[in-house]
Amino acid sequence: MERTARIPIQMLGQSGCKLSLPQGTLYLDPYLSNSVEELDAPDLKRLVPIPFPPDSVTDADWVLLTHEHIDHCDPHSIPKLAQASPQARFIAPSPVCSILRDWGIAETRIQGAAETWHELAPGLKLRAIPAAHPEIERDANGQLAYVGYLLDLAGKRLYLAGDTALRQEIIDILKAEGPIHTAFLPVNEHNFFRGRRGIIGNMSIRDAFGLAEEIGAKQVVAVHWDMFAANETTPEEIRAVYNRQRPNFSLLLSPSSLNLADARISIIIRTLNEGRHLDALLNRIAEQQTQGLGHEVILVDSGSTDDTLAIAERHGCRILHISREDFSFGRSLNLGCAAAQGDLLVITSGHCVPVDQHWLQRLCQPLLEKGADYSFGRQLGGEHSHYSEKRIFSKYFPAERHNGQKDFFCNNANAALCFAQWERHRFNEDLTGLEDMELAQRLVQSGGKVAYVPDATVYHYHSETWAKVQRRFEREALALQRIMPQVHVSPFDALRYLSTSVYKDWCSAWREGCWRHHALDILRYRWHQYLGVYKGNHQHRKLSHREKEKYFFPE
Repeated sequence: MERTARIPIQMLGQSGCKLSLPQGTLYLDPYLSNSVEELDAPDLKRLVPIPFPPDSVTDADWVLLTHEHIDHCDPHSIPKLAQASPQARFIAPSPVCSILRDWGIAETRIQGAAETWHELAPGLKLRAIPAAHPEIERDANGQLAYVGYLLDLAGKRLYLAGDTALRQEIIDILKAEGPIHTAFLPVNEHNFFRGRRGIIGNMSIRDAFGLAEEIGAKQVVAVHWDMFAANETTPEEIRAVYNRQRPNFSLLLSPSSLNLADARISIIIRTLNEGRHLDALLNRIAEQQTQGLGHEVILVDSGSTDDTLAIAERHGCRILHISREDFSFGRSLNLGCAAAQGDLLVITSGHCVPVDQHWLQRLCQPLLEKGADYSFGRQLGGEHSHYSEKRIFSKYFPAERHNGQKDFFCNNANAALCFAQWERHRFNEDLTGLEDMELAQRLVQSGGKVAYVPDATVYHYHSETWAKVQRRFEREALALQRIMPQVHVSPFDALRYLSTSVYKDWCSAWREGCWRHHALDILRYRWHQYLGVYKGNHQHRKLSHREKEKYFFPE
């Protein structure tokens, strides 16, 4: 298995999950019915919809069961699953093995949960460890009644805790068998009221997080919090403890994939009707060659009406939505960053496309080497870009590297930011643009570093009417007032900038032999640029909702 492996996962509720491994499909404690309500407690109605009926499960290669309670060893799920997946092998502690036999599952398909490593398939090993539910129990032969599992996937170890309280014996085994990359830990703590009605409970959130810290887990999947109202822990409570403690692992709630790389990248893309270039961008992202850097893609969409969302779904992106009323550039980025699972945040536009397969590695390298906290790469215009825009890209994103950049210029069309720095500073949600420069300004003032990476290059495609060009520069000038209030643009300044820029663009086009083709376009582009700059620089009052719509969603 490559170090960049991403494992698809489907959470089934309680401790249950489906892992789609390279070697086959593994199910843990699949509870796919309403048997608790029907057989045990009529008031315990499941809150999580049944993801699929058990008799539709035809892909199970291994089914791991942790103990005999029916929300883990389900009499309405396991026999049907066993019939639908005749190839499936069942691994369980001794009391559960007896139950499986009583249900008519063949002895040849049942394997006892052993406390030693054994191979399930090439590159996939398994061993059971004790679980305390509420205490560790063994029979006269030393066989465990309650177990968790350690899964070794080509050297990356996952801990599937099942139902357990925290005991030193469990900690000692996990430390001895470590390092543990990903830990699935229950967080439905035992308390008096649960105990009074016969609910045993498991670790508290703090116990689970303390265990994860002690064993050095890189990420924690919180489980056993969502199925029954009497036994639930809210995600808000889990996140609150996590945000308060700020532990050294990533917290995953209901993940759709597990990233088993040593470093993780979350690529965040803001979109609004980006169907023209999004497919090319996502294809290029999928082709990236990195040194152990797995990645996820998060789309923050503000109301696309084209095929943007269909493209994103086809590529398996996580999609977040922000309304027009709530939208700002900073707020949409904060939404995406808050949902990220990665240690590094890569931000790009839905109309940017990396030029090669090494873009991601190069863009993140200064952050990985701890030489910078925020990096940004080169931008090039496309074949149909305005000539003047290409000149702007050449000015602000040159081919040579900036050594020891001391200012706070940065651009989120092609940038990478440490998650910890984002969490500390966050993007300003009130600005009409330049949220990247504003965060970079605060970062540099607090001792952080910004790096320019010219060999991390993207093509940046703008398809704008002249009105949109003007409004883009106008909103950026509005934002610049907040960032650098000392900057004032007089009518004379605007005319001087206009004439100088047009003259230089014309000279450049003349030297390149394309003046006749671009002359009028240059004049029109620069006119709308500096008209927008002048208007934005002279807008000093707070924007109305209608004005924000004009800048954020120009028609």
